[in-house]
Amino acid sequence: MEPLLEVEGLKKSFGGVAALSNGRFRLDAGSVHALCGGNGAGKSTFLKILMGILPRDAGTIRRRGEAVSFSSPADALASGIAIIEQELSPVPHMTVAENIFLGREPSTRFGGIDFRSMNRAAQDLLDRLEFGIRATRTMMSLTVAQMQLVEIAKALSHDAEVIFMDEPTSAIGEREAQHLFAAIERLKAQGRGVVYVSHRLSEIFQIADSYTVFRDGAYVGSGALAEIDRPALIRMIVGRELAEEYVKTNVPTAAAGLEVEGLARPGLIEDVSFSAHKGEIFGIYGLMGSGRTEIFEALFGLARPSAGTIRVEGKPVKVAKPADAMALGMALVTEDRKLSGLNLLGSVRANICMANLPALGGLLAMNAGKEAQASRAMRERFQIKAADDQMRVGGLSGGNQQKVVLGKWFLRNPKILLLDEPTRGVDVGAKREIYRIMSDFAEGGGTVVMISSELDEVLGMSDRILVMKAGRPVGTYARRDANAETLVHLST
Repeated sequence: MEPLLEVEGLKKSFGGVAALSNGRFRLDAGSVHALCGGNGAGKSTFLKILMGILPRDAGTIRRRGEAVSFSSPADALASGIAIIEQELSPVPHMTVAENIFLGREPSTRFGGIDFRSMNRAAQDLLDRLEFGIRATRTMMSLTVAQMQLVEIAKALSHDAEVIFMDEPTSAIGEREAQHLFAAIERLKAQGRGVVYVSHRLSEIFQIADSYTVFRDGAYVGSGALAEIDRPALIRMIVGRELAEEYVKTNVPTAAAGLEVEGLARPGLIEDVSFSAHKGEIFGIYGLMGSGRTEIFEALFGLARPSAGTIRVEGKPVKVAKPADAMALGMALVTEDRKLSGLNLLGSVRANICMANLPALGGLLAMNAGKEAQASRAMRERFQIKAADDQMRVGGLSGGNQQKVVLGKWFLRNPKILLLDEPTRGVDVGAKREIYRIMSDFAEGGGTVVMISSELDEVLGMSDRILVMKAGRPVGTYARRDANAETLVHLST
C-alpha cells in the first residue's frame, strides 16, 4: 500500500552545524507512528521542514507517492497536513471558536462573520472530542491545559489526512489524554495517519502502531512497536544502557518537613491535609481540575487560602506572598517553565541568579564576579549543557531549561522542593537526571512534594501518594500499596 507520507535523506544545517543529517520516515494510512528521540535529536527540525517552516538542504518528501515541497505551513495544510504544536499560540482576547476557525471564519450572505454557525461548529467539535470547553469563552480565561485542548481541536478541524502531534498531552491530565486517544482511534478508523511525538513512553506504547527513532540528527531505526520493549526503545533513544529509569535512593525520616491541615480555597480545594517528611518524596496525583496546582499556589503565597494551617519543620507559618515562602526555605518549580519559570530571552546566568539577587549584589549594582561564580556552580552541579552562561536560555533543550530552573532555586539552598510536573517535555535521559536531583535532595534531608500526571512517574518516584479528586483528597497510599489501577479509580 502506498504510504501517506514518505521521507528519505532529509538534511538541514545551521551555520555549518548539522541539525539533521539523515531524516527518514514512512507513515501509512490508518496508523499512528511515534517519532522518538531525545532533546536535540532533530525531531523539531524534521517537523518544521515537513510543515514548510524551514527549507531543506537535501532529501525527498513524497505525499502519496508524489514528490512535494512546501514553502509555508499553508502549503502543507493545502496538501492535507496539519500540526498540533507543543508551543501554544492562542489569540488571548478572542473566543475559543474564533481561535479554532481563525482565517477560515464562515460568512453571512452580507459578507460578515457568521458567528452563530461558527460557534455551533466549534461547540460540536469540542463536544465530539469530549473536551468540556465552551466555544464562546475567551482564550485568556482558560487554563494552559484547556488551551492545549483547543489547539488540538483546531488542528482536527482542518480535516487533514496527516496530523503531526508534538507533545499533545504535555499540559493535560490523564482524563483529557484518554479523550485525545479516543479521537486518534477515530482518525485511524477513517484511514488517516498520525505522527505522534512524545517523551512519555507509556503513551507511545498505548497509542502508536510503529516507531522511528532519531538521535543526534540522524535516523537510528524504525519498526513495529509490538516487536520492541520499553528498555530496548530507551537504549535506541539515548544510545546507551540506562541502569534504571527511576533513580531512587532516598529514605524518608520521621522528622517533620511540610505539614498542611485543612487547606481550602473556595471552589478550588477543600480540606486538604497531608504531611511530607524530611528525606521523603511525597507525590500528589489527580486529573486536570482536581486542585493539584491550586495547593502549590496556596503554599507558595501565589493565592490566599480561606482556611488551613501550614507548618514547616513543625512550626506554624504564615505565607502571604512568595517572598514569605522563599524565606521559609520553599522553592517552586511551576508546571510551565516557559511561561512562569524562566525569562526565555535572558541568559543562562541571569536566569540562574534571578531568585537570589540580594545575595549577589554589591552596594550599587550586581556583583558580576559573584553572579559568574554562582552560575558556574549550578551549571557544573546539574550538568547544564550550554556554550557559555551568556547563552540565551530559550535556545536550550527542554531538559537543560528545566535544570536551569532547578539551579535557580538550589542556589538558595532550599529545604522544601515543590515540583509541579518536573519532567514535562523532557526526554528520558534528562528525566533520569532530574530524578537523581530529586532523590539526592531528599537523601540529604530535604523534603520533596511532587505533582505529576504521569502514573509511571508518580509510582516510580513517590514514597507516599496523595490522590486528589474535584478539589478534595480521596486517599493517601504508601509506595508499597499504590498501583495504577487504584490511582485511576480514585481520581476519576
